Amino acid sequence: MATVGYARVSTTGQSLDTQLEALSGCEKIFREKISGAKDDRPELQAMLEFVREGDFVQVTKLDRLARNTRHLLEISEYLHSKGVALNILNIGINTATPTGKLMLTMIGAIATFEREMMLERQAEGIALAKLKGKYKGRKATARCKAQEVINLVENGMSKTEISRVLSIGISSIYRIIREERPELLKI
Repeated sequence: MATVGYARVSTTGQSLDTQLEALSGCEKIFREKISGAKDDRPELQAMLEFVREGDFVQVTKLDRLARNTRHLLEISEYLHSKGVALNILNIGINTATPTGKLMLTMIGAIATFEREMMLERQAEGIALAKLKGKYKGRKATARCKAQEVINLVENGMSKTEISRVLSIGISSIYRIIREERPELLKI
């Protein structure tokens, strides 16, 4: 019977220190610096494969573990099928008990609802700012360099080199060529 921790931050600039301190009592901690929105989280997968019957998985907060309620319930069910309990430290939920399972489902649903409401408020704020002429959106980086991309392709520069020189992604280069001069895709 082991206590296994999982810690995650969204970007490499963020620190895992606070979570690692809270999980210091765990025998093993899986740590990851990757967006929670990503489906492919290698350390989460490794942790799910690692745990055995009788183990406890500890996380500091729900949003460190799952993207949304459905994902949370999938992880919870998978752990349950392996005989592993989930313990969320900041809200004191332990799925080893029926009450803990119920609370996990309810809180997960509320968290998803709150996120959706926040995104709705954000969209409303952006729409209002646009109406007032105060919101211009993100500046286009690749599209404003379309002519340069076409010129460089025509001069025989590789797409990788164009990407490096103009500081834009390869997919943007292909998109520009496809939209502007599809015949250049063969080059």
